[in-house]
Amino acid sequence: MSEVQFRNDIEKLIEILPLKIKRNIQEGILDDAIEIVLDIGRIPEIRLGNGKIISLGNENITREDLDYITRQLPEFTHDNRSGIAGTLHRISAIRNRQGKIVGLTCRIGRVVTGTIECIKDFVVQNKSILFLGRPGVGKTTKLREITRLMADDLGKRVVVVDTSNEIAGDGDVAHPAIGKARRMQVSQPEFQKDIMIEAVENHTPEVIVVDEIGTEAEAQAARTIAERGVMLIATAHGNTLDNLIKNPTLSDLIGGIDTVTLGDDEAKHRGCQKTVLERQKQPTFDIVIEIIDRNTLAVYKDSAAAVDYILRGWPITPEIRKVDNNYKEEKKVDIIKKVEELDKKAKSDIPSALNFSFNRQEYIKNNKKHKKIYIYAVSRSIVDKIIERLDIDASIVRSVEEADFVIAHKNFAKGGTKILSTANEYHLPVFFVRTNSMSQIQRVLKEALNLTQENQEVQHLTNYKDSTELALDETNAAIAKLSEGAEVVELEPQEKQIRKLQHELVEAHGYKSTSVGEGKNRHLKIFKDD
Repeated sequence: MSEVQFRNDIEKLIEILPLKIKRNIQEGILDDAIEIVLDIGRIPEIRLGNGKIISLGNENITREDLDYITRQLPEFTHDNRSGIAGTLHRISAIRNRQGKIVGLTCRIGRVVTGTIECIKDFVVQNKSILFLGRPGVGKTTKLREITRLMADDLGKRVVVVDTSNEIAGDGDVAHPAIGKARRMQVSQPEFQKDIMIEAVENHTPEVIVVDEIGTEAEAQAARTIAERGVMLIATAHGNTLDNLIKNPTLSDLIGGIDTVTLGDDEAKHRGCQKTVLERQKQPTFDIVIEIIDRNTLAVYKDSAAAVDYILRGWPITPEIRKVDNNYKEEKKVDIIKKVEELDKKAKSDIPSALNFSFNRQEYIKNNKKHKKIYIYAVSRSIVDKIIERLDIDASIVRSVEEADFVIAHKNFAKGGTKILSTANEYHLPVFFVRTNSMSQIQRVLKEALNLTQENQEVQHLTNYKDSTELALDETNAAIAKLSEGAEVVELEPQEKQIRKLQHELVEAHGYKSTSVGEGKNRHLKIFKDD
């Protein structure tokens, strides 16, 4: 949408407002506005995208003001929504118990270009994409831009299933924001599933765009569309992929979740309980994108693998894309060429219907890169020393948003609630240490970086042990000897700090210990409690 088009659309909204509201709307005040709120007995307000609220004058709204507005609008639908023909603005009504309108929310619709530049490489892959995110974060805006890209730049046959005219505006003529795409209106929300199927059966689309899949029937309709080979671009209720997995109504969108009882050998092999959650089938959507905020998107490039990892409790971090980053601009001909190549590859390499062959070693290999660590209440000098000793390609960063994972001190976790919640919002794994000892931090860091026996490429690193770990291994061996019948076991000399850890370990196993010897020869003597 051009600036002129946007100005014209704003003028159409202002035209239906009473004079006492119009005269308080200053030039440019609506540029960053989300909605105008009009409630009987209250001063009208403009709500901005940054959360700020601006009052329009000092006169309360009356019933006559609301009647003045509603007389200029088409009749409200079953879901109390109306609009202004030729615009993307949505007018929603609040009614009292007698059904009379006592409030209006005038949602300002606008087209923001450039919001999908950072994910255009996913959009052109001919894979179905599901957007998740809280209300008002920009899901519908991205749907419009993707619709225009598909219809105009790629020449696809695109049909928009437009419930309550959310995507293409009110009126019989679709808004220019969706380009050459066709639009099918939905008179009532409960009919959305039927229109979705009708679009496929009657209009031979290559792409179907749907806003807000929210019921089990709509999820089933989406699966039917995907099984017929039609690319589906949609949004759904839920902020994150985790939310979707836990939602029994919509979990079919990502393959459906079922409770499975494993055999003893399989449970032992996985290192888990016998009763686990498993994905039932191939997801309806190949890619899941969480919109964290207007400029930040979290992309799960393989929704099937992502769901499997989450259900098994394995660490997985989505690819974070920023809208304000500079991404390479592709010409229309280049995009079409890329799509043709992807189509050709897809036809020669059709995936199996059920693919549970996710490989942890492959995941580790694919995610091997420079790691950024955020630490909270953990000794930075010790972490730096471990990184240097193990020759790890990692560094400590100043903010949670930059990090790949977080290491926090368990005893101080309550004080870092904000930090931990931010880590959760950005899907960052959090690892806890109990003490600020070299041994404890090194063990947790190895776990965070997957430096385990499974990863053969870093096997030489896992064999490395510092003096603290060696001393504790010796202590464990001594404890084993006592349990086998030995009366007393003496250990090698150690520094005071290491001896303290050894004393704690011995006490935890129910034995006694004392330090003997002088100077550099001072060491532990471990014995049974007679």
